[in-house]
Amino acid sequence: MKRLAIVTGILALAAPVALAQYSTWTSDPAHSEVDFTIRHGGVSNVHGRIGGVAATLVYNEADVTKSTVTATIDISTVDTGVAPRDSDLKSDSFFDVANFPTATFTSTNVARNGNNKLTVAGNFTVHGVTKPLVLDVEGPSTPVQNGMDHKLHSGFSATTTISRAAYGIGTKFPAALVGDEVKLTIELEIIKQEVKP
Repeated sequence: MKRLAIVTGILALAAPVALAQYSTWTSDPAHSEVDFTIRHGGVSNVHGRIGGVAATLVYNEADVTKSTVTATIDISTVDTGVAPRDSDLKSDSFFDVANFPTATFTSTNVARNGNNKLTVAGNFTVHGVTKPLVLDVEGPSTPVQNGMDHKLHSGFSATTTISRAAYGIGTKFPAALVGDEVKLTIELEIIKQEVKP
């Protein structure tokens, strides 16, 4: 009985230490976005951004590979700088925002890939289609405490390439007119959340 009490006591002391290794960070909406590049007519690149990014990182401070990230992207915020084109992208010809207003990403694996670089694999859902996706990630940046919130801020940059046709987006447009490959760059600034007692 005495041995059981000792073991229980050790586990009780170890639990807070284990929990302390994890911290929760959420995205700063003013400094987080998804930028995209797609070929137009085989002659030029069109650039755009989607600013409505809400992400949560559960960060293991002892081992980043044990961290997880989830993100929701508000597709209605798509902006290419040309209003008629943005309306077309939101229509059922492309994203069909009325039926599929958001895209989501949920990580399944995080691996180191060199100095301050990660490979983050997960499931990406857009236009009602879910497929595995791998992100090449740089970060996290060294946390700094600035701004009026007096909280720690850090950041990540990530890149990947997807096939729009694989997600059923704009399938009536041939690749010669609207390129199939879409290059994505994700800029994510995250803020450390206070642990509530």
